[in-house]
Amino acid sequence: MKTVCLALVPLTLLIACTDVAIEPEAGGSASASLPAASPAPVAIPVAADAFPDRIDPDLADRFSRLALDCVDKEFPNKISRTTDTAEEIGRPRDLFPAFYGCFDWHSAVHGHWLLVRLLRLDALDDAARAEAVAKLDANLNAETGAGELANFRRPARGSWERPYGWAWLLQLTGELREWADEDRGPEAERWLAALEPLEADIVAATKEWLPKLAYPIRLGTHNQSAFALTLMHDWAEVAGDAEFAALIEERARDFHLADTDCPIGYEPSGEDFLSPCLMVADLMRRVLSDGEYADWLSAYLPGIPQDGSADWLEPAIVLDASDGKLVHLDGVNSSRAWNLFHVARALPDDDPRRASLVAAAQAHRDAGVAAVSDEHYSGSHWLASFATYLMTDRGAPG
Repeated sequence: MKTVCLALVPLTLLIACTDVAIEPEAGGSASASLPAASPAPVAIPVAADAFPDRIDPDLADRFSRLALDCVDKEFPNKISRTTDTAEEIGRPRDLFPAFYGCFDWHSAVHGHWLLVRLLRLDALDDAARAEAVAKLDANLNAETGAGELANFRRPARGSWERPYGWAWLLQLTGELREWADEDRGPEAERWLAALEPLEADIVAATKEWLPKLAYPIRLGTHNQSAFALTLMHDWAEVAGDAEFAALIEERARDFHLADTDCPIGYEPSGEDFLSPCLMVADLMRRVLSDGEYADWLSAYLPGIPQDGSADWLEPAIVLDASDGKLVHLDGVNSSRAWNLFHVARALPDDDPRRASLVAAAQAHRDAGVAAVSDEHYSGSHWLASFATYLMTDRGAPG
């Protein structure tokens, strides 16, 4: 053992001395030994059944009941659109002949999607199935589809329901397209035919809008761009619209490829139902290759634990579920859960972050699903759609 003395300069004359272990080198000289390198993190195995699979019949019944009760429930209703004339102000069913229920237009759209999704998965009993088909037949036909298209072609349309409602409409028609392609849903073909003109209008409007969007919309509510782009990209792949898919991928890269250190610790905001950070991560795994995505995620969310813990991201709490804005946070738990499940599966099996992503997803799943009830219409008109998207594993990596 040698004593090494270091002079602390220039503002002090004190001499600091410490003992340093000296080992002889191969050539006979001595040098200070370096600390051993930290061992590489070991991936914690994640069981295949840790992810959502076929929805439990009790959950399917619970979720479908909420949609069945609201898709033709006209009031209460929130109509938020710009009008040019007094004649354009009217009751919801006159303005929106297909999507007049569930409090607002976009919730009506994804309420219809919920029913289509559960029908396609054969998740409903005979009575619920018959009721769902009857209500979808009443709301999705040539006459109602023409009325919805007329609403979108008004001069005062502007940015109405952009991008959230637009994205859900494409999610609905994408589900119908997949079901029709499976040759198991003759109903899907007629419902899709009723909505195809509106679908085409929304796709054209989005193709016009996206090149003009200079910056991403990083909110936790309806206007968020990342959420809309995930649903729209999935539609483009189902519909075989390569031009639309390429546009979305280009804009996603423009917006988010250089993103780093997303401040997920600042989430959630008080009225969020979407995670600004996690929804971008869910979008980018659709756009980047596997290896590219893992590296991008390391820079984007560098704090993801590697020990399988769940408490690095706590589920949101709701203090008043009757408040239409505060109850948004029940939705953020479901949407975060599907984001986390998707991101985990987009990583290699031996990635040491997967277990913590799944653990946090499961905690959020439990909180989100438990919050779905018929107690308050402020949540019952929409939360079941988010829980259905989660529990039926919609949008998961292929």
